[in-house]
Amino acid sequence: MKRADVGVALYLVAAFVMLIVPIPSVLLDVLLAFNISIAFIVLFSCMFVKEVLDLAFFPTLLLFTTIFRIALNVSSTRLILGQGYAGNVVQTFGSFVGGGDLIIGSIVFVILVLIQFLVINKGSERVAEVTARFTLDAMPGKQMAIDADLNTGAITDAEAKVRRDKIQQEASFFGSMDGAVKYVKGDAAAGLLITAINIIGGVIMGATREGLGMTDALQKYAILTIGDGLVSQIPSLLISLSTGILVTKGSKDADFGHTLVSQLFGIPKALYLTGAILCGLGLVTTLNTLLFLAMGMIFIVVGRTIQGTIETAKIEGEVDEDEIAAEEIRQPENVTSLLQVDPIELEFGYGIIPLADASQGGDLLDRVVMIRRQIALELGTVVPIIRLRDNIQLNPNQYIIKIKGIQVSEGEILFDHYMAMNPGYVEEEITGIPTFEPSFHLPAIWITEGQRERAESLGYTVVDPPSIIATHLTEVIRQYIAELLTRQDVQNLVNNLKETNPSLVDELVPKLLGIGEVQKVLQNLLKEGVSIRDLLTIFETLADYATTTRDPDILTEYVRQSLKRAISGKFFPANETTSVVTLDPKIEQEIMGSVKQTEQGAYLNLDPERTRKIMESLEAEVAKLENLGKNPIVITSPIVRIYFKRLTEDYFKDLIVISYNEIETNIELQSVGMVTA
Repeated sequence: MKRADVGVALYLVAAFVMLIVPIPSVLLDVLLAFNISIAFIVLFSCMFVKEVLDLAFFPTLLLFTTIFRIALNVSSTRLILGQGYAGNVVQTFGSFVGGGDLIIGSIVFVILVLIQFLVINKGSERVAEVTARFTLDAMPGKQMAIDADLNTGAITDAEAKVRRDKIQQEASFFGSMDGAVKYVKGDAAAGLLITAINIIGGVIMGATREGLGMTDALQKYAILTIGDGLVSQIPSLLISLSTGILVTKGSKDADFGHTLVSQLFGIPKALYLTGAILCGLGLVTTLNTLLFLAMGMIFIVVGRTIQGTIETAKIEGEVDEDEIAAEEIRQPENVTSLLQVDPIELEFGYGIIPLADASQGGDLLDRVVMIRRQIALELGTVVPIIRLRDNIQLNPNQYIIKIKGIQVSEGEILFDHYMAMNPGYVEEEITGIPTFEPSFHLPAIWITEGQRERAESLGYTVVDPPSIIATHLTEVIRQYIAELLTRQDVQNLVNNLKETNPSLVDELVPKLLGIGEVQKVLQNLLKEGVSIRDLLTIFETLADYATTTRDPDILTEYVRQSLKRAISGKFFPANETTSVVTLDPKIEQEIMGSVKQTEQGAYLNLDPERTRKIMESLEAEVAKLENLGKNPIVITSPIVRIYFKRLTEDYFKDLIVISYNEIETNIELQSVGMVTA
């Protein structure tokens, strides 16, 4: 065990020992002195601590010090009633503080208890209660602010985690303080009760055991009891004061002494007025003229000194700013920060700023958070930070989407309008401004707020501007998610899987495959919209087949076959016959005969004229599916699938190519044609 742990344990054990075992007066003096020392340490720690969370265990400390003081009270009571003497400390406090007078000592003791109980404890309790309530109510807003900063790239994931932990710690701390203040409040009440019991018991003991008169017994035991009460209540008062300081200080970084003095004496006008009032009171009234004039002049001189200090600091600050600006001009520009490229950027004109400004009711930042969550659930990968920024060079209602610093898409919205799209069965048209939906380039119209209800009643699909941007951004991310998956992202996925399946990860990476090869397999899956969320199955399959081949394309096909349940569920609705197009076996043989293997991987070396004829046939067959309102799906043999997909991806970006081995046996298919050439 650590020494600190042993010390805390001994502190608590000593309290319980004092509750049970009588201790000599000499040892009681030592413990009382130690208790006073602890109280002063707590007080000064609360004054000078920079942040309240630096004393996160303060509620527990209140409990420990309270039980220790109560144990001291029990021990001193046992000595007072049993021996008529409780040591030097108790005797001194009773005689010196009270002046040896029973009435004066009693009044001083009662005043101390009332100050602690009615003033400090009552205020600290209320502040702790309100602070705890406000802290808990503010948690959702603080969490959203952190998410917004994270999505705009202002902070990193690590910084966001630290901030979230701090918010939770603050809520826990102030919640605990709300209850811990009751310890100190109860301690003050217990002090009064113990004092009354000691006085009554002392008088009875003096009269019955020692044969003292009522007055003598009261004089002897009351002074001892008051001394005992004072020696306990003074540390208790210090702890109460510490509690008040801590809960009123707030959670901001602050050097208590410097900040307090600078705020109190930092305004020269206030000191001038105070000095003038004191001088006026000394001259006009019968108050001590010399005293009030001296104090008034002191405040005026201090105010003048502080004003001179402020003016000097202001001039020095201006000089420093000029020097810094000149130094910046002289120094060569640091262009390192300009070399960084953001993975995803959403830039918009000034007319769209209200959509991203939470203070104006905009929720675009919240929608960006939901996009990252949606992609993570749908595809099993983490979307990089999406940086949002305004660009005055764009049209007011224009926005552009960049991937790795290069613009890949753009759109334009009308801020105070809604986009209405005809799903195909709307008979009555509505007037509006013609436009195109930016995600899928479908015809649409802009309508006003007043037309919204009528458009919805007619069957139009009505979308607000933030949803348009969010949908467009989501589709662009889906399109480029494979490119955005970096080796570091793959390493993070591997590390997460290793926590639950260390043997599998150790077998595969890096013994059989490197991170780069695993990355290529995952990119192949994401490129065709296959989720990599089931990373366990993917790695199991890679571990099974990586011993025979390290070709990422072939390994991808094995993985797709292992994920056939997910692929079938994504592209083939249950209890429904799906229309598809098949591939002529002759073309499959021709494609496989054109595959060339190299050290860098396989590629297709097909005659351009043959490629053109195959694409023309494919276009005709895909048109059949589109006329039926179906997704364009082509079914091929497993060995050909990857090469046919690469052959067609430049011509048909949305074409779905699936092999027979990736289809569940209960799926019903209907071929509407065959690709021939």
